[in-house]
Amino acid sequence: MNTKNIGLATRWKSLTLLALLSCSSDLSDDAIPYQPFQDIVINLNLPEYNTLKTTGHQNIKGGVRGIILHRVNATSYRAFERNCSYQPANACATVEIHASGLYMTDPCCGSNFDFNGAPMGGAAWRPLQQYATTLTGSDLRISSDIVQ
Repeated sequence: MNTKNIGLATRWKSLTLLALLSCSSDLSDDAIPYQPFQDIVINLNLPEYNTLKTTGHQNIKGGVRGIILHRVNATSYRAFERNCSYQPANACATVEIHASGLYMTDPCCGSNFDFNGAPMGGAAWRPLQQYATTLTGSDLRISSDIVQ
């Protein structure tokens, strides 16, 4: 291969890389800020948490913009930060449970998340921040420890 062909091959690779990068998602947004909090303990026998006794979801105070609790089964719960993972500094970047109850959504950027916290559409490319939960009897403890 002569030098002219090597130069053309290098330029072709550069153009291809540039084209691929211009089509990718915007990965430059900031991560969700971490805000430690004291453990939150919820007595699931209290009437205000009845939705969590069946497979359900509920918003509670805590974290950066609040926490969405999701009951996986009788012994397992997930706690997600309500601060959207796409441009979390935006004032409206708050995740809520969709009216259907089938997924979580951020109406501000149009991102949707499953109940594992994974993005399933919209601008978000990062999962939601998930906090550690522990169930002891009827007490559900949520800590600011991040689940990876």
